[in-house]
Amino acid sequence: TMGKYINPIKISEIKGVDTPEEKIKGYLIGVPFTLRQMEELPIDYILNKYIKAGELAKKLGVNIIGLEPSSSKIAEHIDTIAQRLSISITTGRIFSLLSVLCGIKMAAESLGKDFKECDLSIIGIDNRKGEVLAKLIAREIKYLTLVSTNKSNLESIKQDILVETGTAVHITENLGKVIKNGDIIVITSNQEYKNINIEEVKNNAIIYDLSRPRIITKEIEDRRHDILFIDDGLIKLPFKIDLGFDFGYSTNMYSPALAETILFTMEEKLTSYSGGGTINMDMINTINDIAKSNGLTVGGVTNFYREIQFKT
Repeated sequence: TMGKYINPIKISEIKGVDTPEEKIKGYLIGVPFTLRQMEELPIDYILNKYIKAGELAKKLGVNIIGLEPSSSKIAEHIDTIAQRLSISITTGRIFSLLSVLCGIKMAAESLGKDFKECDLSIIGIDNRKGEVLAKLIAREIKYLTLVSTNKSNLESIKQDILVETGTAVHITENLGKVIKNGDIIVITSNQEYKNINIEEVKNNAIIYDLSRPRIITKEIEDRRHDILFIDDGLIKLPFKIDLGFDFGYSTNMYSPALAETILFTMEEKLTSYSGGGTINMDMINTINDIAKSNGLTVGGVTNFYREIQFKT
């Protein structure tokens, strides 16, 4: 609880991000909240603390802020924070979505599954994140099911995917049936479905939980050791940087938010490109192209901030 009364602090200085024109510096700044406090404290209180962190960053001379969106509360107010600070903010949303597709491919391969033949379901198509992810995945898989309580929205997305990708996806409101049959389950939102009966999930399934706060808690995970649980991706940079802090990841591996901030700084793309507003396929394709041209790739996945080591 002490974190409520502590101001944001500079944790370390980031060095080693160089461009042909200059050496780039950055900083890691800590906002002292637990995940539970992020959900329970009033949003104005949380926003003020994040704005203080942003003010500290500006004093240090930064011109773009990367924000780790550990709570849906913060994700919904990114634009407010950016406006209050008059600075660009990115959250890694685009890199995070790109890493889902690569991450589940890695996971499927590690378990001996043929990704294209897997039965994959996306739960919670009530936001742009879920819709864009569905369009990404539909390009590369035969059996895709979208699960939502909003039937009219499902029908619309189904038609869009058919037109844009040529893939005919299944749609349903029946979560129970889906989790019994799904080889891979991706959760994009916790707004429609608040829990999943983990006992009914198919043996040796893969669950990728993008919801914040997560639907799949540690207690739920502990009941099914045969399931591979994932909650985010890791981006591999073609060079090593000195964070002044060890997150415990493999060499050159960084979170989507940190990697996206580094990429935007290198490209001098100092806009709130991946903030709290609209996200679409054009944005996904643009960032994917920029990342490839700079040698950034999806390198791995995490669960509760720990890198998952796949057997090779």
